[in-house]
Amino acid sequence: MHVQPSDDSPDRVIWRLASRQNGVVARWQLLRLGITRDQIATRLRQGRLVELHRGVYLVGAVPSEHAMAQAALLALKGDATLSCFTAAHLWKVRSYSATAFPWVCVPADRRVERPRIHVVRADLTGADVRVRHGMRLTSPPRTVLDCAALIDDDYEYEALVGEMKYRGLANEGELEEQVRRNPRKRGVPRLRRVLALPGGPRRTRSKGERAFLRLIREEGIDGFETNSKAFGPELDFVWENLRFAVEVDGWDGHSGRVAFERDRLKIAELQARDVEVMPVTGRQIGDDRLGVLRRLKAALAHRAT
Repeated sequence: MHVQPSDDSPDRVIWRLASRQNGVVARWQLLRLGITRDQIATRLRQGRLVELHRGVYLVGAVPSEHAMAQAALLALKGDATLSCFTAAHLWKVRSYSATAFPWVCVPADRRVERPRIHVVRADLTGADVRVRHGMRLTSPPRTVLDCAALIDDDYEYEALVGEMKYRGLANEGELEEQVRRNPRKRGVPRLRRVLALPGGPRRTRSKGERAFLRLIREEGIDGFETNSKAFGPELDFVWENLRFAVEVDGWDGHSGRVAFERDRLKIAELQARDVEVMPVTGRQIGDDRLGVLRRLKAALAHRAT
């Protein structure tokens, strides 16, 4: 028969702490709460505590979604703040594997290293720090600036900036303020380039969309919006005044009967409202650049007349 632990039992104390910290606890916290070294050692042997970093434990065997990020903060203690790709993932603007090494920022004068944690050093202001899922992390504008030094491709970086804007997490004024306050930071030139783009940073959701955006920009084609709902359903590229759109299709996202039927229905409903949709595949953009441009220009000229 299962015996429910009393309210002041070691297991109950550990569970209450873990429930507030994404299933993770630190040794120093347990000792402060009256859990003895022998009680910790027993639970480690039994697998009820699993060491993630030295002195930082997962309670149970299955980590929660944010367990590794929480463990990194507890391992570095105090003024540590989740940053870069880990913060971008928590703001839901860029995916980052839950099993990848977390990114954590500590003050510039602090010298600390931990295995399996990416440690960066910078002095953050109060405006640069927020709390999400019970954890300290960099604000969206600061996260955008920090990621600028880590993403090599300008179009991929632009997608992150565009996603922040789309979700209402960071506007251009806030991003320009980051540039003003951190003029010597390594990612500043890339952020400046993206903010200076005609029409501002564009939101794209796939490599195919970014390739198409690069293609039409290099050709000097403008007048479009990306991922627009001007005609109802969200479309990848929209020329609203021409009632014309381009959908960049990849096999992974559009294969299968359900996706096939859904896409055809969407196009039929748009055509019924006199909205022309031109499909373009990622392979066409890569292998038939001139053909894609020829068809696009012809379609735009036809809609204009």
